Amino acid sequence: MIRVVIADDQALLRGSFKVLIDSEPDLEVVGEAATGAEAIDVVLERRPDVVLMDVRMPGMDGIEATRRIKDVARVLVVTMFDLDAYVYDALRAGASGFLLKDTPPADLLAAVRVVAAGEALLAPTVTRRLIEEFTRTPVLPRAKRLDGVTEREQDVLLLIARGLSNREIAAHLQLSLATVKTHITRLLAKLEARDRAQLVIVAYESGLVSATA
Repeated sequence: MIRVVIADDQALLRGSFKVLIDSEPDLEVVGEAATGAEAIDVVLERRPDVVLMDVRMPGMDGIEATRRIKDVARVLVVTMFDLDAYVYDALRAGASGFLLKDTPPADLLAAVRVVAAGEALLAPTVTRRLIEEFTRTPVLPRAKRLDGVTEREQDVLLLIARGLSNREIAAHLQLSLATVKTHITRLLAKLEARDRAQLVIVAYESGLVSATA
């Protein structure tokens, strides 16, 4: 059973998410919160697998709350996108992905399962906004940020940043799926990244990938 906490200041939206999630046999809502501070308390008490986290909430926002609970539960940021310019900050804070509040119900349920399984969820439409942010952010010298990363690992990192799945990376580089997974495990360790979302950030911050690549 995947345990979920919903953090959003809109009671109607929390209720809608709860009904949807609780309708699935493998998903269960174990807590709700209307502020970032409440989210922290609920997460520490209930120890969920996934938190659906709004960005804009009264008092402490979802970004700071994410930063404080990232080692307890995986966070899936839920954003209005057109109004929120904080996706980049949320990922830096430790979020495992993001989706839009108008995401179709089936896609939201799939997103919860993906994040619970340890993968990152990077919606293509929001990823474009993320890339735009990188064009305004100075990059670190590649040699410094990617020190110790092999050429083949950089190839894998580049394809992760472009949104390819493990199977697509394996086909593109003509590697076995097991080898790709090994490269990713090593990248996570060397770059001190917790998941694919963090690897994408490193790929752009290091200059390995440009916004026009």
